[in-house]
Amino acid sequence: MNRQHPSRPARRSFMVSTGLALAMPGLAGATVVAATRHDRDSLSLWYDKPAGPWVEALPIGNGRLGAMVFGRAAQERVQLNEDTLFAGGPYDPSNPDALAALPRVRALIDQEKFKEAADLASASMMGKPMRQMPYGAAGDLLLDFPGVQGAAHYRRSLDLDTAVATASFTDGATRHLREAFASEPDQVVVLHLTATGGRPLDLDVGYRAPANVKYGDTQTPPAPFQGAAWDLRESTDASQRPATLAIRPDGAGALLAEGRNQPAQGIPAALRYAVRVRAVSDGAATVDGDRLRVRGATAITLLVSCATSYVNYADVSGDPVALVRARTDAAARKPYARLKADHVAAHRALFQRFSIRLGGGAVDARPTHERIAVSEAVPDPGLAALYVQYARYLLLASSRPGSQPANLQGRWNEGNSPPWGGKYTININTEMNYWPAHAANLAECVEPVLRMIEDLAITGAVTARKHYGARGWVTHHNTDLWRATAPIDGPNFGMWPLGGAWMCKTLWDHYEYHPDEAWLRRIYPLLKGAALFFVDAMVEDPKGRGLVTSPSMSPEHNHHPGVALCAGPAMDRQIIRDLFGWTLQAHAALKDPDAGFAATLATMRNRLPADRIGALGQLQEWLEDWDAKKDTHRHVSHLYGVYPSEQINVRDTPDLIAAAKVSLDIRGDKSTGWATAWRLVLWARMGDGDRAHAILTGLLGPTRTYPNMFDAHPPFQIDGNFGGTAGILEMIVQSWGGEIRLLPALPAAWPEGALRGVRARGGVELDIDWAQGRLRRVALRGRPGAAVRLRHGTRLLDVTLDRNGRATPEII
Repeated sequence: MNRQHPSRPARRSFMVSTGLALAMPGLAGATVVAATRHDRDSLSLWYDKPAGPWVEALPIGNGRLGAMVFGRAAQERVQLNEDTLFAGGPYDPSNPDALAALPRVRALIDQEKFKEAADLASASMMGKPMRQMPYGAAGDLLLDFPGVQGAAHYRRSLDLDTAVATASFTDGATRHLREAFASEPDQVVVLHLTATGGRPLDLDVGYRAPANVKYGDTQTPPAPFQGAAWDLRESTDASQRPATLAIRPDGAGALLAEGRNQPAQGIPAALRYAVRVRAVSDGAATVDGDRLRVRGATAITLLVSCATSYVNYADVSGDPVALVRARTDAAARKPYARLKADHVAAHRALFQRFSIRLGGGAVDARPTHERIAVSEAVPDPGLAALYVQYARYLLLASSRPGSQPANLQGRWNEGNSPPWGGKYTININTEMNYWPAHAANLAECVEPVLRMIEDLAITGAVTARKHYGARGWVTHHNTDLWRATAPIDGPNFGMWPLGGAWMCKTLWDHYEYHPDEAWLRRIYPLLKGAALFFVDAMVEDPKGRGLVTSPSMSPEHNHHPGVALCAGPAMDRQIIRDLFGWTLQAHAALKDPDAGFAATLATMRNRLPADRIGALGQLQEWLEDWDAKKDTHRHVSHLYGVYPSEQINVRDTPDLIAAAKVSLDIRGDKSTGWATAWRLVLWARMGDGDRAHAILTGLLGPTRTYPNMFDAHPPFQIDGNFGGTAGILEMIVQSWGGEIRLLPALPAAWPEGALRGVRARGGVELDIDWAQGRLRRVALRGRPGAAVRLRHGTRLLDVTLDRNGRATPEII
């Protein structure tokens, strides 16, 4: 239901006011938004206790490096991550038996012998090995402070505007202040420790190897701050170190750890890694065996760098020791104030483009974990706004140009056995990581996805040929650092060939938000190769319903007990329809002379079976009407056409929207973290702001949000943070179907608020204000001469931006 506020006016619907010009060539930056006092005060997570469990620590990152800072007084723990520290090494997972088995598997599916088809696929078509390589951790730094005896007036915080984590407390007459950040300009983690007004600062730094921490048994978030104490101490016991780890002095005031990654699934360890810590201090810094010691200081700056020998998915010949030495030594030549200033400037250049305010009251003064704990019972619009800015911070911290993309845990993972391997699950989760990137004005964060897809187009061409006898390239439901593309995990999970095609939507979204021919030329071969695979791999439906994928599945969902394999599920048809459409648009825009290819694509696109409405009134998940009356499965794959696609929408396909709502009602509003976020964004896209807000309230509560605001699947998966943020933005501004929709799903709980710097398709940037549930002001910026169509409720306004890229003021 598209609920409108009773007080919303029928006549003066909205005003378009002038804005500044905005140049947007490719990845060019947008205007910097001037933050209000309210915005600045709303941009911190803070706590009155140190962290106990990992999900209470605060994340910092620069895209390539990540760290979790615990804020403990007598012994600080800083847990480290580096984006290429996966297990194993280069490998080809192709199964030599797959191609011969393919016709038999398809025949069994046509005969509806699904169990037999799955058994044959399991025996002959899965990748070798059956699992991919997990993401590992880079170990821990343990910082012991021998002189610290207590911690009064304690506070720790994460300032999203500066990307600096801080802990402060007093110990007797001594005031301790500790700052931590991950510098993108200098490619180091920086820890700055000061003690004033009392005893000097003594410090011992030890390195601890990555642990084999397992999360799979943790199904509920831990109670916050149980056992966290200022004097909590952990060990760097040398007897627990792996034989491949060496820790030694590396010059004056520097400690170097060198190790190897883990083997996995029969793939030998191929990476070397290094962690170097260098101290810059006004005290005496020495290295004593495997400890870096500083004595008698008032200020200490620790510069930390991590690196591996990874060059690319086929080359592990890099020199990690040379890299960490160069980075820490270069950073040591800068004073701390310069390091911090450069870091903050680089962060703010991207982060400050956008601001959000929900509600007009004072900022909630309670610690963040207390706000989360009561958020389902106590209205807190500011927490939702903080959630959006935190997600933007997390994306900047885990996906920057030159880094790996954000994985299931972004960049943060405590050990060598993360949930689901900490890989790239591309049947929803990796895509969801980037759902808010463009609207939230962080387009640069998509660059790692482009480079990963360029790799996958190479490795996926091998899988296409060896597994399907097809041209083009294909990727299934997971990939890893080594760009593995074969099906894994068993036929009921991995026998789904649409992962790469769905990833291409992130690239196409970038083009729609930032129209740029250079970007289009770069992605066109990827789109064309992905489409070419389906030109070769789709088959005729035996019942004459058109062209279908086979074997495939609706991701991770059984249509009958124990059986997921099928032909032509709804999601496949929707993604291929999009992929062929994007490819045809790019073909025309770039004047590709291959007219035969375009004609083939257009013909095949028209032969994809249309979406169907089943006996329950639901949108069918499969070609057959197999949907169950009681089905609370986490995936809602057949609703891809609603969001992130726009094939099914409130303007053009009301009957299918009604069917999608029936499907969502059957599934229910509560699910795992990321699946709850998808439900939220779907209801927002369909215009039901109050339903979306009710789901958001559950997502922000303590069962789905950890004390540090990480999304609780549980366990931690970062996609819920990103998907929830996309849903919040969809409630306020949407852009699809050639229109920008203003307040399309505004809930009653947010009668006033403002966005600055939100992006829309067509290269447009908006500012928007509303009060008492009514739109008050809109400012547009974009390309000079651009035509923009705005919709508010049932009213439309066409605007042409002037030669300065400004909107002409009009009222309708």
